[in-house]
Amino acid sequence: MPPATPFGHEVTRAKFQTLLSDGEHVTVSVPRVRLTVERVAGAPSTKVLVHEGETCRIGSHPSNDLVLEDATISRFHCRLTREAGAWRLVDAGSTNGTRIEGLKVLTAELEREVVVTLGDSILRISPDGRGEARTVPVVQGFGALVGSSPAMQTLFDMLARVAASDIDVLLQGESGTGKEVVATELVQRSSRADGPLVVVDCGAISPSLVESELFGHVRGAFTGAERDREGAFEAADGGTVFLDEIGELPLELQPKLLRALEAREVRRVGTTKARRVDVRVVAATHRDLEREINRGRFREDLYYRLAKVSVHVPPLRERLEDLPLLVKGFLASMQEDGVAKYFERLFSPAVLADMQGYDWPGNVRELRNFVERSMVLESVPKAGRGSASGSMLAVRTPDVMSVVDRTVPFRIAKERAIEAFERAYLAPVLEECQGNMSKAARTAKMDRMYLHQLAQKHGFRTAKKTDD
Repeated sequence: MPPATPFGHEVTRAKFQTLLSDGEHVTVSVPRVRLTVERVAGAPSTKVLVHEGETCRIGSHPSNDLVLEDATISRFHCRLTREAGAWRLVDAGSTNGTRIEGLKVLTAELEREVVVTLGDSILRISPDGRGEARTVPVVQGFGALVGSSPAMQTLFDMLARVAASDIDVLLQGESGTGKEVVATELVQRSSRADGPLVVVDCGAISPSLVESELFGHVRGAFTGAERDREGAFEAADGGTVFLDEIGELPLELQPKLLRALEAREVRRVGTTKARRVDVRVVAATHRDLEREINRGRFREDLYYRLAKVSVHVPPLRERLEDLPLLVKGFLASMQEDGVAKYFERLFSPAVLADMQGYDWPGNVRELRNFVERSMVLESVPKAGRGSASGSMLAVRTPDVMSVVDRTVPFRIAKERAIEAFERAYLAPVLEECQGNMSKAARTAKMDRMYLHQLAQKHGFRTAKKTDD
């Protein structure tokens, strides 16, 4: 059977692989950043960390890359992440905040060396160091996953190593990035490929039924339990359980899941008899679980039990060079022949350049919808929309209601709608003001610092000078 694809259709691996040229190479360099600790809990320090990798976590918990023994610092205080060729400092919902040269920030792109205050500790961050660059051959996709960008090559390398083991995995990434496809590819390459794969969407099940879905129940355990029923863990015995949107799991059920993961045994609702299970667990979430831990919404011990290996699935805005490849793949999924013809007619270099100037908040899912819409409009001449460029206006100014998904909990749907509104409102304002934050704040009649935070949150570029 052909593998599932990021855009919900079936297409053979061979068709995907022909979209990449044999012998191509990509240059990958390991990001590096220097952190010099000047004070810890108010006392002088000479500690220095030169970190190599995409993410550097800072906090008081021993699992962080930089551990600061300071009672005023949260367990997971903040982190440095490499995005679009720049280092970004992100506060993880800390209690006492993260300050750059005295200014409290939620997220900030670091363009130079800065002094950062965390509680009663001070460190100096030098973001311009880089590790040794190396040239590697392009991997022709990872099953249904495609991409020749450095971000995807890094992901493929990680997945190849993780798939060969039986270790539990946590997939983290924004909605629409294809986490479920990554999970499928991990399963297909594991020793459990012939075993059952059971999917549980923790965000789509009523909280009162989640325990029964995971662990099963016996007859009479609750109103409506008319017969014994096995749960996901029992059904997946010998195979894999995929816990999608694990960040939505109710807090009161998290200890029960933790016990099941540690003991590899489950108890059906309504009985004390334990049943042994042999399962691998792959979990996924679009939430920042470290931030949720700081807020008391997710158990720290469960997080570490799930995240034996944590895999970051990059958003589309971090791999825009993959757009032509993805578009060709979408066209191939909808059409047996004439992919090149449709690609050239619908997606000219100018259209692709326009598409690469958009941040794609819906990620691969949004891109798929756009390509499919362009194909449909092309096939109906009377619609008067004969090219992809003619429908880019719909992408530039998204309908907020189009992101309302009634299959997810109200809180999640509301957050997505608010984020879509923020992007739709701010994008034209910042473009009109040429990134000048003071002018944009006056135009929008809003606080400049709040506008700056929203611009950073959504990845909008701003002018170097924000005052006029």
